[in-house]
Amino acid sequence: MALSDPLGDMLTRIRNGQMARLSVVVCPWSTLREAVLVALKAEGYIRGFVKKDLPGNKAVLEIQLKYTDGAGAIRQIDRVSKPGRRVYKKVKDMPRFYNGLGVLLVSTPRGILTDRAAREANVGGEVLCRVY
Repeated sequence: MALSDPLGDMLTRIRNGQMARLSVVVCPWSTLREAVLVALKAEGYIRGFVKKDLPGNKAVLEIQLKYTDGAGAIRQIDRVSKPGRRVYKKVKDMPRFYNGLGVLLVSTPRGILTDRAAREANVGGEVLCRVY
């Protein structure tokens, strides 16, 4: 069965894994998912991730979730731009999530960037998700 929103599926797996207090969550690999995980790791929301190759030319990502004082490092993770309704923002119109405490991940011509990095690079793009 094909997924209509692979990134949304990964975010849901992370959200469900943290609610179940899992240490590792597994999801199928894609370039977009890997780029989002690189940004999440750089911001300190996950401990890390590993790409593992499986037989049959398939690959999976093992995401290591992060907990601080028994609570998940990610309090909220939501998909903003969905397949049925894409959300694009110019750099001037890009909102601040939780007054700058949260992070927006934006798909720009320079790759997947956080909202702060996109403002510094003066580029807009598709707002993929928001994390707090």
